[in-house]
Amino acid sequence: MRKLKLQAHMTIDGFAASPNGGSDWVFLSGPNAAGFQKITELAATCDTLILGRKMVPEFVGYWQNQAQSQVDTPLKAFGQLIVDMRKIAFSRTETESPFDTVEMKNDDLATAIQALKNQPGKDIIVYGGGEFVTSLVSLNLIDEYYIIVSPVAIGNGQSIFKEQKILKLESSTPFKNGKLMNKYLPA
Repeated sequence: MRKLKLQAHMTIDGFAASPNGGSDWVFLSGPNAAGFQKITELAATCDTLILGRKMVPEFVGYWQNQAQSQVDTPLKAFGQLIVDMRKIAFSRTETESPFDTVEMKNDDLATAIQALKNQPGKDIIVYGGGEFVTSLVSLNLIDEYYIIVSPVAIGNGQSIFKEQKILKLESSTPFKNGKLMNKYLPA
């Protein structure tokens, strides 16, 4: 059975986004080639990307543009991974995607995710925070959590956790820019 993997950035005070949903704090500690390589390796273990409807225009558009870049960079390679993945967006209201490469689903989230996990193929990945990821976490659908902790505190913001969740630390990888990628499994 395929696993659903969450990759999310988080502040040291536990927020996945600022109060208005922003994540500009993710870039305050600067770039790190080794960290980006780990993110790329994680994406390469997956062939399906799921996301909430609100994330589709910016996320998919950005990575399609990176994949079409004329310059070979790590961003181009990662963008190509995203372009090559099956992309499924979940929405309670929208039935059409602005991209013909993104399938829209309005199904019951838990049932749809379980059906995806039962299909053959590589694992499934979801990025970010927001309401969609919070729903996945609350429904206990995440099999592996990859939390990238930034050495930044914002004091107030949005969390992906709305209730107590006990996780087991599987591994921890420090990066030179002060970030830490922690892999957690449900306990």
